[in-house]
Amino acid sequence: MKTLDRRRFLKDVHAAGWGVAAAATILKDSRSVFAAPASDKIILAAVGAGGRGSNLATGFVERGDCEYAYVCDPDVNRAENLAKTLAARQSKPPKVVQDFRKALDDKSVQAIISATPDHWHALSTVWGCQAEKDVYVEKPATHSCWEGQKMVQAARKYQRVVQVGTQNRSAAYNSSAREYIASGKLGKIHLCRVFNQKEWGNFQQDKDSDPPPGFDWDMWNGPAPEARFNRTFLIGWHHLWRYSGGDIANDASHQIDLARWLLGVDLPNAVYSTGGRFNTTGAAETPDTQIAVWEYPGLLMTFELTLYTPYMLKISPQIRESLTEFPYWPQCATRIEIYGDQGVMYVGRHGGGWQVFVRPKAEKPVIKAQDNGKFPDPEHKENFIQCIRSRQLPNADVEQGHRSALLIHYANISYRLGGQKLLIDPQSEQIRDNPEAMKLFKREYRSPWVIPEQV
Repeated sequence: MKTLDRRRFLKDVHAAGWGVAAAATILKDSRSVFAAPASDKIILAAVGAGGRGSNLATGFVERGDCEYAYVCDPDVNRAENLAKTLAARQSKPPKVVQDFRKALDDKSVQAIISATPDHWHALSTVWGCQAEKDVYVEKPATHSCWEGQKMVQAARKYQRVVQVGTQNRSAAYNSSAREYIASGKLGKIHLCRVFNQKEWGNFQQDKDSDPPPGFDWDMWNGPAPEARFNRTFLIGWHHLWRYSGGDIANDASHQIDLARWLLGVDLPNAVYSTGGRFNTTGAAETPDTQIAVWEYPGLLMTFELTLYTPYMLKISPQIRESLTEFPYWPQCATRIEIYGDQGVMYVGRHGGGWQVFVRPKAEKPVIKAQDNGKFPDPEHKENFIQCIRSRQLPNADVEQGHRSALLIHYANISYRLGGQKLLIDPQSEQIRDNPEAMKLFKREYRSPWVIPEQV
């Protein structure tokens, strides 16, 4: 299996167990985290009260061992709605604040749950670490390559647990897929294809205006360039470079991270990407059609994006909660295909499971191996809370989230430079011999929403 260091890979897999991180202690004395007994509730602060933030908050509270002290969101109306929901599920209502730094100043808060737009992920994490809080941060980990380096530095310097919301790393069935590959049963692997296909149309540009009552626009805009309030930003931030990296960063970050983990690869030697925003009747900037190629020794990993394909299906709630059903792979919108010389493995994120197909018999499919399980969101939360108590590295540690995000940023940099092939230095993580590309390695920050060089 020339594409992977098989002995090392197998050793890492068995050390990690089935979706449980290896016991890598990051604090010398776990009692330094908080003096209360381990049976006491973990005190949390929600940073972001939108759809994902609300989902995470209710999930953590329903565990029974977590309690929210704060709900933080620039939109005070949205924060108050979530606070009311949480108040009905815990012993006392959380405080509502627009500026989450007030929660960081409260020493009783042990961890923050950051579910913000992408451009806030890194800064909320770095500030959280500096305030000696552990952090659960949504995917993608970063908005630029440089941000991830600062996040890792902050997590290590302040000895914090930082879990990225790539839940697939907490699924036992994904660990079994990883072991199947590492054992050599799939054979030599030279190609992995990652897909992200759905319907997400363009949107129209609104006029600049004043923000609505109770909305702190300056806080929401944060590190992004100065601009007046515009509702377009709120509805379309996933597809605007100032706030995100498009759907390769938004949805596909799950599949890209999972594929990299399954294959046991780190940073590529070279990257190139092409595509376009072919539906130009609107304000969206990022591509609706994109192809990227990451070159590894003896292995190509590719990515294909289409946002005009409503017949492609994300993993349905029915399959997410099933232990026996698998997606219809040809039209699975979020699939991974791993081609070995002994078979092809199809993998679906978020409860899709995996199956290995070998040569058909009588034109009928032959499934050689498979495994399945439910969407591992509860397991990912469990891993985070247990790591807060044990001080071990979590399943989706920030360094792994950062390095998976690098693949996304490299691809987008290539795309924005017209499909230039980028050569990667795996030690510095920088792009070699290309000053133009390195200008996109880091964004400009708007004071006071700045990540310092020295975290």
